[in-house]
Amino acid sequence: MVMLAMARKVELEKIRNIGIIAHIDAGKTTTTERLLYYTGKIYKMGEVHDGTATMDWMIQEQKRGITITAANTTCFWKDYQINIIDTPGHVDFTVEVERSLKVLDGAVVVFCGVGGVEPQSETVWRQADKYRVPRIAYVNKMDRIGADFYSCIEQIHSRLGANAAAINIPYFDNNEELVGIIDLIEKRLVTYIDSEGIKLERHEIPSDYQAKANKYREILLEHIAEVNEDILSKIVHGIKIEEEEIKRVIREEVIRNKFVPVLFGSSLKNRGLQILLDAICEYLPSPLNMPPVKGVDPDSGEYKELVINDEAPLCALCFKVVTDPYVGRLSYVRLYSGQIKSGSYVYNSSRREKEKITKLVHMHANKQEIVDSISCGEIAAIVGLKETKTGDTLCEKNSPIILEEIKFPQPVVTLAIEPKTKVDQERLGFALKKFEEEDPSFQVKYNSETGQTVISGMGQLHLEIFVDRMLREFNVEANVGKPQVAYRETITKKVHSTGKFIQQTGGHGQYGHVVIEMEPQDASKGVVFQDKTKGGAIPREFISAVKQGIVIASESGLLASYPVTGIIVTLVDGSSHEVDSSELAFKMAASIAFTEGLKKAKEILLEPIMEIEIIVPQEYMGSVIGDFNSKRGKVVSLGQRANVKLVHGYIPLVETFDYVTALRSLTQGRASYTMEPSFYQEVPEDILGKLGIK
Repeated sequence: MVMLAMARKVELEKIRNIGIIAHIDAGKTTTTERLLYYTGKIYKMGEVHDGTATMDWMIQEQKRGITITAANTTCFWKDYQINIIDTPGHVDFTVEVERSLKVLDGAVVVFCGVGGVEPQSETVWRQADKYRVPRIAYVNKMDRIGADFYSCIEQIHSRLGANAAAINIPYFDNNEELVGIIDLIEKRLVTYIDSEGIKLERHEIPSDYQAKANKYREILLEHIAEVNEDILSKIVHGIKIEEEEIKRVIREEVIRNKFVPVLFGSSLKNRGLQILLDAICEYLPSPLNMPPVKGVDPDSGEYKELVINDEAPLCALCFKVVTDPYVGRLSYVRLYSGQIKSGSYVYNSSRREKEKITKLVHMHANKQEIVDSISCGEIAAIVGLKETKTGDTLCEKNSPIILEEIKFPQPVVTLAIEPKTKVDQERLGFALKKFEEEDPSFQVKYNSETGQTVISGMGQLHLEIFVDRMLREFNVEANVGKPQVAYRETITKKVHSTGKFIQQTGGHGQYGHVVIEMEPQDASKGVVFQDKTKGGAIPREFISAVKQGIVIASESGLLASYPVTGIIVTLVDGSSHEVDSSELAFKMAASIAFTEGLKKAKEILLEPIMEIEIIVPQEYMGSVIGDFNSKRGKVVSLGQRANVKLVHGYIPLVETFDYVTALRSLTQGRASYTMEPSFYQEVPEDILGKLGIK
């Protein structure tokens, strides 16, 4: 659906590019829905449980009540423009969080007031740490029985290691009903007149809450003083600290990633959202407050620093590609400098391709607002880019630059899929190509031995969604196999290996000769290639061919034909022929050297290990742990949350297929669990036998 363009334009310092991130079911989408309502972007609040939430626009999201794809929109609060990306909470769609955080300036991390800091909360927090994204915390569901705001803050300290403190605290009546919010900075009580949370009243803090408010205001100032010498000095010397100074310093320390202000609310009951909007504008950074964005000149290899304004040369990062049923390919971009105008041309420096822009749109979930141009600091979508993929840089040809790529996790689950008819086969190929373009964590391979197409993803749910989309969007009828573990192979010792590819067939022949060194490293780092040849042993133009040959050879190991990972491959020597050397010859030589190295380096098989947290009532604890141990699970710690027990541990992925059924059976449906990929580990000898590997 296409809408008219927005007329409003704000200054760069009044733009906020934020993400809403959290553990599954913490209330991200409900919170986003309320923010859009209060900013006037929507006129009726949809609900996740009814399948009417604006940002959950996919059929699969509405059916399952979860967010699958990161949806973005633009809204205005007071005189600020807020570009929001609502991200998934389920670990299978973690790639959506990863690429969103790459282009955001700030984040609101939503926690459940009852659940506190949950496993996926830790994951998204670590992802935000990786990209150094400033953030504020919002503790949701404070109207629920068992909600504990102060325990949640303590968990933010202990589990996430954050310097965090409340900037407001809940006010309960005698019946323990949440009736207001005490603002610790302005020292006022905020209450609501209406159920929709639109009309607010401000009062003096009641006498029975004065001592508590003073206590938590002192705690807030102490946490700020830990990272700010001016505040520390004033506390030590007993100098009064004004409200405006507290707000200014909080903003400074949030931007420096030294402090996390914590707010609370109940999104479902419309409490705390306007205060959250104020905090987003007051404390999270504008594009101008972020560290300088750096890239590499593709021609010289030198680092370049971007100038953040509309007049500077264009530089934008494509962080997502989707297929729209009405306009075709949509490329989501974040502009770091310069402007883009509709109908103009851009240069894709990652692929050295010139691309024409057919149309520019601001997105509101799956709806589009056509605009004539997009400016520095904005997030928008481009129609018409044919070659651009996720992670590519768009710039001006006379001022080329390549930004750092987005790194995506490797898939851990595979499925075999076969089309039912020839017509389905053609549609299947088209659908899989589109899905690969959209999601870098979704991979497709064709097994020539079995004639099957094998798809790989981050989990069972991830692949289920794609299979469902094939049927709904592309009318593909297919037979789908059972989920399989995406095993990996690696080496256990350092070896030297030589590869030669020499052919003479009359006229020009083929000559390639490489010497490589292979050594094991962390399995999560894949296969890393480095060139340490000296004296031009191999001409520079053939080095990339050597790398390609190694990458191709690493796609299938010798032990059980699984992809190879966790190896540093160093090119140390080789030789060439003036006439007969070619890229093909060096690609083949490198592939031969890699394969020969695998034979010497004692390969082992690796399996993905999942980090898991099981929430189980006390009476079922013994049977759940017994079953967990029988599945090769390892319990790391036991904890308590309200009236349930928490089991935290690690378990091989292969043992978790259908675990939800087993857990429900053991606990009469009362237990639940969350898990995420953690690391790869060697497969035990007895399991190798079951896999048919000797």
